[in-house]
Amino acid sequence: MMSTNKFKGLGTALLTPFKNGEVDYEAFAATVDWQVETGVDFLVPLGTTGETPTLSESEKLQVLEVTLKHAQGRPVVAGIGTNSLSGTLANMRLLQDADAFLVVVPYYNKPPQRGIYAYFRAVAQATDKPVIIYNVPGRTGSNIEAETTLALARDIPNIIGIKEASGNKEQIGQILAGRPEGFSVLSGNDDDTFELMKQGADGVISVASNVFPSAMADFVHTLQAGRFEEAQEMDAHLHPLFKNLFVEPNPIPAKAAMAQLGLMENSLRLPLVPATPETEAIIAQTLKDLF
Repeated sequence: MMSTNKFKGLGTALLTPFKNGEVDYEAFAATVDWQVETGVDFLVPLGTTGETPTLSESEKLQVLEVTLKHAQGRPVVAGIGTNSLSGTLANMRLLQDADAFLVVVPYYNKPPQRGIYAYFRAVAQATDKPVIIYNVPGRTGSNIEAETTLALARDIPNIIGIKEASGNKEQIGQILAGRPEGFSVLSGNDDDTFELMKQGADGVISVASNVFPSAMADFVHTLQAGRFEEAQEMDAHLHPLFKNLFVEPNPIPAKAAMAQLGLMENSLRLPLVPATPETEAIIAQTLKDLF
């Protein structure tokens, strides 16, 4: 099992800013700088939150290059997952300079558990870099069961962690109880972070830290220090942000929040569209209460 010290704590699932229909690399670089300056532990470009399915190959490559240039030594985990092995390996080759790869459970195909196992084994065997599984059945239509996750963790040395966004506390508990030493379990839902880290999870890959990275860093680092009563108060304070960033599908509310903070335009690529006026009002009140 590879060392996973670099893949603990707070990771931000970075938004991809757009301006006039094109990627706004200047705003993106400023976002990465802000994340690093406020204490985020690692960076995760090109995931769901980054609207990656809408990006061209050249855009993906430049997003990664900007992240690496501005990361100031923070580890960079690139999202490369698709619903085919060939597509995922093509992304791996394209984004080979990343420090690690985040690979979603294949979507739409609905593979059996033995197919999921074989897929992740094949992905991991194609690289010597760390691979982090991403389980988000609400988006993919497929769940990787605890037994399959643990088999991959035991059998494949460079499968070093999982971002668990199933919301299935029993399943995540089984992974925490049975994982080999050095296998990281990261919350994939901001609102699960307190409970999961209290049970021994290693951190979170967060949407909310796009909007409020300093508070999220304090929250996660307080949990890492075992100061659970203090962290519980932080969790309660941040809970409206966790909830309201998902009143519409991610990243619609997060883009609205970043625009209200003056950090990027409220621009998305189809099939995503900007937030409704009702969502805009909810986000405005949330930010007013937080700041």
